[in-house]
Amino acid sequence: MAVPGQDLQISEQMLNAFTALTRKHQVPGAQFAIYHGGLCFAHEIGELEFETGLPVTRDAVFPISSITKSFTATVAMILVADGDVDLDAPIHNYVPEMGDLGAMINLRQLLSHTSGLAESSGMEEKSSSSLRQYIVEHVCGRNLVQPPGTGFSYSNPGYIVAGRLIETVTGMSWSEAVESILLRPLGIEAAYVNQHGNIPPRRQIATGHSVNTAVGRTRPVRQELVPAFAPAGALALSATDLVKLGLIHVGPGKPEVLLATYARQMRQAVPRADPFGLADGWGPGLAVYRQQSAEWVGHDGNAYGTSCYVRINPADGWVVALTSNSNTGAGLWRDLQPELARAGVPINLPRIPAQGGPRVAPPSGCVGQYINGDIQCTVKADSDGTVYLSADGEKFVRLAFHENSTFSVSDPTSLSQVSTGRFVRDPATGKIYGIHVGGRFVRRRQRVIGA
Repeated sequence: MAVPGQDLQISEQMLNAFTALTRKHQVPGAQFAIYHGGLCFAHEIGELEFETGLPVTRDAVFPISSITKSFTATVAMILVADGDVDLDAPIHNYVPEMGDLGAMINLRQLLSHTSGLAESSGMEEKSSSSLRQYIVEHVCGRNLVQPPGTGFSYSNPGYIVAGRLIETVTGMSWSEAVESILLRPLGIEAAYVNQHGNIPPRRQIATGHSVNTAVGRTRPVRQELVPAFAPAGALALSATDLVKLGLIHVGPGKPEVLLATYARQMRQAVPRADPFGLADGWGPGLAVYRQQSAEWVGHDGNAYGTSCYVRINPADGWVVALTSNSNTGAGLWRDLQPELARAGVPINLPRIPAQGGPRVAPPSGCVGQYINGDIQCTVKADSDGTVYLSADGEKFVRLAFHENSTFSVSDPTSLSQVSTGRFVRDPATGKIYGIHVGGRFVRRRQRVIGA
């Protein structure tokens, strides 16, 4: 791709703003890239690791965490386009180890997080070395958090199952399939958070960082991922690599990789996929952001010490990507979007619930225990009626309530920086039976009679 920034009207003011924002959020290193009209502007800043002097280059890669899911989904959709997989067939046709559970779920639901699969343990168990082993040990036999196809709940295990489907259909490992079917045709050299074997990566990989802006402390962190979680978050790529993925969805697309008809399906929000607090909808592999100016799709990737983003505007032919090696990259992305808009990129902040607005009394009947697989939330109330939430044994945080049973968290560093959520009522009974928080649905734990 050509990289003449002036043809995209990326001004010196924009570059200065990007530099200022990386300093404001104390991000050690970052890349961003903007594509439009056949041209791509790319820019890099900072260090691969804090105070090492190793500069971020255009070819350096950053762990992109959950954006990996969009690559896994694209490979799966290529198999659908080739006639090897039916998007709506029971998943046990391709992943027999799913058993009876696989008879209830299809690939479209897995890729759009509407399968109902709960989150599960094993992220730190190195013994779960294969996708099949992980599915047998941690997915099969578990209760669904909700019936398949009835609602959205972000699920890493769903993408492990999708990765296993890719393996059984292609006869290759997930990484081999992703590289041969998608990355090499796009001109991308693969790198991973956990590099295979003892072979050193040929591309420099940025180190993640934990940054405390209040005290000005920056610490490198080590990112590790159980091999079975590779389809959900193992890739390390550059901002220009993310643009290459985005090009499948703009203009004529990349029909030699994925026909436009199937690329379009990836961008179409699935019915009943309501990713509260994350986006406005979700297709098979891409989040949907509906804005006044245009509809964008994309994905976020926030891991331990890295924050990465890709946004695609198919109608007007824009792709925007940001990679950063800090937990504070989320703030950089938030503040960068208005600067992009001022530079002529028709992008606005996603329409997600705000923390502001009128305060209301807590909804009745919200106190209790809630669960999604191995995620456990506790809601309690003080004698004065103040409501608090704790996730997985972390400290309790105070909730501020707004209309429609939505809430905001007073401590934005809690719950993995989730700042909004909502309690969900059963339309038949009116009773609260779950919470949407962090993109996941946690269901009220039923009290066992006689316990």
